[in-house]
Amino acid sequence: MIDRRQMLGGLSLASALTAAPRFGFAAEPTDKRLVVVLLRGAMDGLSAAPAYGDPDFERARNGLAVAKPGQANGALALDGFFGLHPSLTGLHDRYARRELIVFHAIASPYRDRSHFDGQNLLENGSDAPYGLPDGWLNRALIGLPQARRQGRTDLGVALAPSMPLMMRGPARVTSWSPSLLPAPETDLVARVRALYQETDPKLAMALTEAVDANAATGAGGKDGAGGQEFVVLMKAAAKFMAEPNGPCVAMIDPTGWDTHANQAGTYSPLTRNLMTLDHGIQALADGLGDRWSSTAVVVVTEFGRMVAMNGTSGTDHGTASAAFLVGGAVAGGRVLADWPGLKPANLYAARDLKPTADLRSLTKAALRDHLGMDEGLLETAVFPGSGAARPFDGLFRS
Repeated sequence: MIDRRQMLGGLSLASALTAAPRFGFAAEPTDKRLVVVLLRGAMDGLSAAPAYGDPDFERARNGLAVAKPGQANGALALDGFFGLHPSLTGLHDRYARRELIVFHAIASPYRDRSHFDGQNLLENGSDAPYGLPDGWLNRALIGLPQARRQGRTDLGVALAPSMPLMMRGPARVTSWSPSLLPAPETDLVARVRALYQETDPKLAMALTEAVDANAATGAGGKDGAGGQEFVVLMKAAAKFMAEPNGPCVAMIDPTGWDTHANQAGTYSPLTRNLMTLDHGIQALADGLGDRWSSTAVVVVTEFGRMVAMNGTSGTDHGTASAAFLVGGAVAGGRVLADWPGLKPANLYAARDLKPTADLRSLTKAALRDHLGMDEGLLETAVFPGSGAARPFDGLFRS
């Protein structure tokens, strides 16, 4: 188990955010939660949310097209044009309960094909890789309404072995991940804690916090091993956030979404990943209990995949993809897409799904309308230079 606190630089930014008199915060006392899931590796949005109603869909995918609803291994129908991959049965149920919005043909401002640069841009919140040294989600925590900040030791938690860039910055956050080592004996922990209390109070405090976090999540041993690690982390996020003064924001970043080979099929890596994503969101909802009704989960990826299949039955790096917004606080049951079409003339760079929406419009809406941040602050400090990416309206229940 790893428990870290980040208090990294940015004090001038923090001071500017909290002192700026021209920005007023929404006085909304409701205790809400936001979870951001970054699917590292570039999810194939045309498989996760197939546009089976596009007359060019099957031809354009040349062997990778998810079958139409009603056929063997067919898509789960949403609105007669778009569907969900057959592995996403839980998300499909939430769509029917109006807890899911699917966004399509959506992308960050990044237009090249490097995972590292694409993820860095998506996490730092600027319009360029390495454009800012810290993350937009951490900067957003500084601008939370005071009612949401009060009484919390940590405003956010990253469920990861090290602090992701998106969560680095001036706001106080923590990280946690399950240990792959055997759990130490209780007597040994007590002896080490007593030693630290005599020799190093800071280490004693850190050990106490780590033990408390481990107990709160129920983690230990090898729970985090294997393909279900994401489910374990989502369960842990729920336990952290279910506490009355628990973090209001969590971030999880599962890897393995790069599908250059053998992408399709019942046992393919993409199918397994989508199934695990589905199970993880269910685990989060179950763990949060009644708090699920005031929770929103944003699921994004750094870029999409090529429309056509490559020579190894997979897809290479692309541009636009799909994104999900799910939760009890979401006004769902919709697909939002300015669909560009899959005719060759409509593709981006003659190979990719063309982006027609900006991911920042989704994340801005989550921060403004769900967590109560001031829109002017979003434009200047959280996503500087993003004025053209207007927040989506109407995504959350009133």
